[in-house]
Amino acid sequence: MRSEKLLELKNLIENLKTVDLKKSDDNPKFLKIETYDCTLNNGKTIRLEKLIKGQNEGSAAIILPLTKENNVVLTIEPRIFTKKTVGIGIPAGYIEKNESGKEAALRELREEIGYVPSKLISLGGFYQDEGCSSAYNQLFLGLDCEKKYDQNLDPGEFVKYFECSFEEALELIDMNYIEGGNTLTTFAKAKKYIKNRKNKFR
Repeated sequence: MRSEKLLELKNLIENLKTVDLKKSDDNPKFLKIETYDCTLNNGKTIRLEKLIKGQNEGSAAIILPLTKENNVVLTIEPRIFTKKTVGIGIPAGYIEKNESGKEAALRELREEIGYVPSKLISLGGFYQDEGCSSAYNQLFLGLDCEKKYDQNLDPGEFVKYFECSFEEALELIDMNYIEGGNTLTTFAKAKKYIKNRKNKFR
């Protein structure tokens, strides 16, 4: 990876590192647990707990933004419960009630980084944690993304963004800078589309 880009990234990471962490006595406002007794077809009953996020099941849209130059736009955010307390990933957000995955993807791209794609390709999806949640993440590849808006972040949301080549992003994965399952899965599913796209322009 280019040394100047790596330095830029390290500065962004340093800016968002957690320097203090104190447990609050407040009751949870976003996460809750529901308990179910489930009877199986074999006559057995098991008790399971279900994780609820907000008012919905917590399904999310995850988007890999690719510019006309085949650069990737990564996001850097506080992830305080990880060892590094900062995560490098791609734009993502919860799918709101009465909103499609595609609508959520376009909204999150605009809010988090201010980019708009010319085309959005569905890459399928996966369950976040099928043992305790019904949340299903939908994955997308945004093509020819252009910067058209300023960020529009929620209060308490801190997101920096960083543009690099697709190859450099893969290097960051190999260097363990990118470790989140949402991002790793989306990159893996997007590789064939990006390879075909590059071959087309040769």
